[in-house]
Amino acid sequence: MASPSAVRDAGTSFIGGRIPMWVPVLLGFLTAVGPISTDIYLPAFPAMEQTFHTSAGNVQFTLSIWFVGLAIGQITVGPLSDRFGRRSPMLIGNALYAVASAVCAFAPDITTFSIARFVASVGASASLVIPTACVRDMVPDRNAGARMMSQLVMVMGVVPILAPMLGGLVVEFVSWRIIFWASAAYGAICVALILFVLPETLLVLPETLPYDRRVALSPFTLVTRYVTLIRDRAFASHALITAFSTFMSFSYLTAAPFVFVQLFHFSPLHFSMLFGFFAVFMIGASQVNGLLVGRIDSGKLLMGAICLSVTGGILLVAVSLWSAWYAPPAWQPYEVWLVIAVMLLALAPTGIIFPNAMMGALADHPSLAGAASALAGTLQYVLGAVAGVVVGQFPAVSAIPMAGCMCCGAILMFLMGLVRPNRQNVN
Repeated sequence: MASPSAVRDAGTSFIGGRIPMWVPVLLGFLTAVGPISTDIYLPAFPAMEQTFHTSAGNVQFTLSIWFVGLAIGQITVGPLSDRFGRRSPMLIGNALYAVASAVCAFAPDITTFSIARFVASVGASASLVIPTACVRDMVPDRNAGARMMSQLVMVMGVVPILAPMLGGLVVEFVSWRIIFWASAAYGAICVALILFVLPETLLVLPETLPYDRRVALSPFTLVTRYVTLIRDRAFASHALITAFSTFMSFSYLTAAPFVFVQLFHFSPLHFSMLFGFFAVFMIGASQVNGLLVGRIDSGKLLMGAICLSVTGGILLVAVSLWSAWYAPPAWQPYEVWLVIAVMLLALAPTGIIFPNAMMGALADHPSLAGAASALAGTLQYVLGAVAGVVVGQFPAVSAIPMAGCMCCGAILMFLMGLVRPNRQNVN
């Protein structure tokens, strides 16, 4: 373990810009634990319904359980990382995730599966919140942080592109349970990376948070810290933008397997390919964002992306309503393609929305980066869980429930964008 003075020097070198090129790759791979665990088993929903002899709503509910665990875990692990550093909580969380995923793989019923899924989500939450805090540790400038966050989005997005495709292949040819053995292996790999690669990557030091920047941990301190964040309009508005973006995205994640597999008769493999198609555009948008940040103010990029997403959400509702109520029978073969096109318009801008909104939420709180990232992440997954519950209340007989929830999320993002402080280059 390096001395405190050495760690302080390393923190200074990070802020000075000498960040190893593999840092975004490593942090992105760790952060991908959350997305891959959400995405990889979506094509398996119908198969799990048959295996457990349960309803589609109960299978969808496991996704909501996953989101609830992520929310609870993040709001806990964020302050812990501000107090004890970034590395140890990530190490413990990924180990817990790996073990719980293995339990999911041989679960005999939906109840056991749901409990293990909840435990896995609590463990995975460490890798969702802490890498974002590491970015704020190393890059205090808002625009530079948004560029690095875009790199994280690219790296963490490559795995989710492949994940549903692999999940679709697994469901097509073998048991869906293999998906969770693979998830357990991914968690074990993350543990190994944190143990053996993270110290070398971070200039032979295990922490991005110097000892002299760590804060005390007590119940009163935690409450005060979160109240301070919530009362800050810049944090609250940007955090809610990311949360409503998640509500929109998870409305799609929850409903899409049944809409496209059961309503539009996609095979699990074809559905997973469609999922990858959407993810490619979201990652592409994040890279466009990385090129434009600094040339165009990140706040303007954020609002432009939100407006595109709102347009896509409104068009999706219009297309879904027209197809369900007014379209002639000859229209049905073309419905799916128009639905995909307007969904792409709604979802692709999230690659721009997330990095700019997240850095807007963290920019003013360097000493509370872990807590701020945790609270923002908790809001995201609370609303993700709400989206899963709401969508699960409707039968998968049309795309209208999915479209309505996605549109609501986009409009609420827009409203939060209107009330956020209009500041540029907040450091």
